[in-house]
Amino acid sequence: MAKEKAYKILAMQEGISNSQAKSMIDRGLVYVGNSKVVIARGELDKKTIFRVQKVEKAKPIFENDDIIVIDKPAFVNSDEIERQFRPAVLLHRLDRETSGVLMLVKNEEFRQKAIKEFKKDNVYKEYIAWVEGIISEPIEVDKPILTQKKNNKAYSNVSSKGKPARTEITPDLVSANKTKINCVIHHGRTHQIRTHLRYIDHSIIGDEQYGGRRAKRVMLHAYKVRLLGLEFIAPEPKVFIDFE
Repeated sequence: MAKEKAYKILAMQEGISNSQAKSMIDRGLVYVGNSKVVIARGELDKKTIFRVQKVEKAKPIFENDDIIVIDKPAFVNSDEIERQFRPAVLLHRLDRETSGVLMLVKNEEFRQKAIKEFKKDNVYKEYIAWVEGIISEPIEVDKPILTQKKNNKAYSNVSSKGKPARTEITPDLVSANKTKINCVIHHGRTHQIRTHLRYIDHSIIGDEQYGGRRAKRVMLHAYKVRLLGLEFIAPEPKVFIDFE
């Protein structure tokens, strides 16, 4: 059985460059059957047939002279959105597999005003997630978070040495051994929702880094943001509605 590196087989199959193929695997978009291809350089049978998950387009949901707000699809880095909507610059970031409200600003004056609101915890941020296990009543997690970087990758933990972080969790729907929840976050630390949910043993489904089972994506969506009298909503993705 002749073998070749996964990204090279994919490049041939899709008629794309090796670097494009490697990027697609790194993003978590490539499957063999129902199994995600995790290692781009892993060797597979040359006759392997891949299935490539399509990435939705980034959709603007609001724009004025100060700000442009995007409904960011999963599997796209925030930096890529910034490049797409230049000269606007990112006000904040979402993790690659997190979808939803992403804000970019068009001038420095508005950026400074917005940063002050973030620092004062005056920005309302609501997320939707599917999590492991059954949550039957609201929970508040008020635990400090410490973020460390290893191999250029951020990883957060609940730690007394960390910075204050508070997450309000409200169950919305229970299905089998999983729950759809709404989360409102205060402070907005790196990986705050993912860390707090792991801490209470209800990891986000698809979030293998923080203890969730494997899924097509991390099931976390930035649903609603209120900033300086403006409200932005990114509709819940179809995959969240059909996940029961």
